[in-house]
Amino acid sequence: MPIVVNLDVMMAKRKIGATELAQRVGITPANLSILKNNKAKAIRFSTLEALCRALECRPADLLDYVEEDAP
Repeated sequence: MPIVVNLDVMMAKRKIGATELAQRVGITPANLSILKNNKAKAIRFSTLEALCRALECRPADLLDYVEEDAP
């Protein structure tokens, strides 16, 4: 998938653990893990907003676009 979630990088920069972040954002640790491991198919804007608020960052700090090789 060409969209990459850099949540683990931002969490490391902010020195925050998964359990604490999940509590601040209001999602389950399992759903946070899905996001963190690039397994998510979608993310709600409200969740993205909550992540940005908790991590004091912008959406572009969490999401990246990596072009796939053309066949």
